[in-house]
Amino acid sequence: MIRKMKTCAALLCLCACQLAWAGAQRQEDLSASVQAALQSAIADHASPEPIFPSMQEKLHWLNEMVPRLAKRIPDPQERIDLLKTVYYEAQRAGLDPQMVLGLIQVESGFHKYAVSSAGARGLMQVMPFWVRQIGTPDQNLFYLRTNLRYGCTILRYYLDIEKGDTYRALGRYNGSLGRPEYPNAVRAAWDQWKYMPLNTAQSSTARN
Repeated sequence: MIRKMKTCAALLCLCACQLAWAGAQRQEDLSASVQAALQSAIADHASPEPIFPSMQEKLHWLNEMVPRLAKRIPDPQERIDLLKTVYYEAQRAGLDPQMVLGLIQVESGFHKYAVSSAGARGLMQVMPFWVRQIGTPDQNLFYLRTNLRYGCTILRYYLDIEKGDTYRALGRYNGSLGRPEYPNAVRAAWDQWKYMPLNTAQSSTARN
């Protein structure tokens, strides 16, 4: 029985590795100020409860997003936890939550234990060197909130470097700057996660 369990675990790990995107962020020397800013961003331990314009908008967003994850994450509570954490961390980093969902779809296919051939880990495929540079040894990149905190912080950092150029920032995130395949894949996935905010939907219905 133990041998069978180990075999199953190995197969699951292999599948996760194969599903992960092959690219990865490249390690760069960080200035002291940038390193301090990133360390501060990673270290904040505020409660991961997202802030929506209203309770109605929160329910509307979750009702739109939860069914889209049903085939990828069967457990309803796990889907809600993931979506709420994505929204919180994306909002905190000044990112579009739908873009982050698209990136996760491309990077790991929503497999939280995915590992790429380059060693990137988790939902957002974060390279372990980031923990050494700006984190602490006890941080686990397979932990949902830790992975999303790092991934969103890193993407925000690259967007700032590229002065808001999403195409180039995504290239940096994947370690394929200058090549179109990855940014185009994330943009296509991002389109699949876009939704109509509640106020816009109500206005459209009233006009019709």
